[in-house]
Amino acid sequence: MEPVPGRRWKKVLYERQPFPDNYVDQRFLEELRKNVHARQYRYRAVVFQSGAVVQQLCSVCVFALTWWYMDAGMLSPQGLFGAALVSSLLGYVLFDAVDGGAGRWASGRTRWADLKSTLVFTAFTYGFSPVLKTLTESISTDTIYAMSALMLLGHLIFFDYGANAAIVSSTLSLNMALFASVCLASRLPRSLHAFVMVTFAMQIFALWPMLQKKLKARTPRCYVGVTVLFALAALAGLATVSSVGAVLFASLLLAVSCLCPYCLIRLQLLKDNIHGPWDEAEIKEDLSRFLM
Repeated sequence: MEPVPGRRWKKVLYERQPFPDNYVDQRFLEELRKNVHARQYRYRAVVFQSGAVVQQLCSVCVFALTWWYMDAGMLSPQGLFGAALVSSLLGYVLFDAVDGGAGRWASGRTRWADLKSTLVFTAFTYGFSPVLKTLTESISTDTIYAMSALMLLGHLIFFDYGANAAIVSSTLSLNMALFASVCLASRLPRSLHAFVMVTFAMQIFALWPMLQKKLKARTPRCYVGVTVLFALAALAGLATVSSVGAVLFASLLLAVSCLCPYCLIRLQLLKDNIHGPWDEAEIKEDLSRFLM
C-alpha cells in the first residue's frame, strides 16, 4: 500500500489510515537521541573505586599466605591469635572513632552486645574446632584445595564492591569464604590451628571490609593510604613464598587499579546507545495507590 498524497500520517493506533503498518514519515528520526543514560567517568574516581577490588584480592592473598605459614610450621597459632586480637581491638576503636560513634548510636547496639557476640562466636568455634579438624578426613587433599580455590573465587565474584547488580550477595560471598577457611583449616596439624584459622577468616572476610567501607565513606585519603599499605604488605608476604607469584600478583593489582579504569574511560567514548520512539513504553507514574 502506497502513501496517499495529501494525507498526513499520524502516529496513532485508534484511527484507520491509508498507510502500511510499518510506515513512518520523515519525522521518525527527529526524536532520535544518543547516550541518554551514559555516565561520564573520571579516571581518578574510577581508580579510587577500584580500591575495593584491590582490597579483596589482597585479603584472599593474606589469608592464603597465613594458612601456608601455619601449615609449614613457620607461624604458631598462639602468635596469629595474639596478632589478630590486637588488630581487632585497634580496628574496633578505629571503627567508632571514624564517625565519632554516630553509627553505633544510630544502630542502638552497645559495646556489651558486641562483647557477648564475640565471646559466643569464640567459644563455639573453639568448642567445635576438633570437629572442624576431622570434618574432611575422608576427602582427598587435592579435592580440598580445589574446593577452597573455587570458594575463594566465588567470594571475589559475589562480594559487594558497591555495585547495584543482581550478582552481588554479601551473605553468599561471606559463606563461601568461611567454607574455604573450614576446608583449609581441616588440613592443619592440630585443632588449635583450625580454631585460629577460622577465627582469622572471620576477621579478614567479615570485619575488615566493614572497617574499609566506613573509611572509604568518611576519610577517603586514609582509605587510599590503608589500601596501598595493605597491598604492599600482601606483596611482601607473597614475595617470601614465591618471587614469580609476587610479580604476577603485582601485575594483577596494577591491571585492576590502573589499566582497567583506563580501558573503561576509553571504551566510554565508543558508546553509542540510541533511543527513540521505538523504545518500549515506561510507566513512570506511581501506581502504588492502585494496590490499596
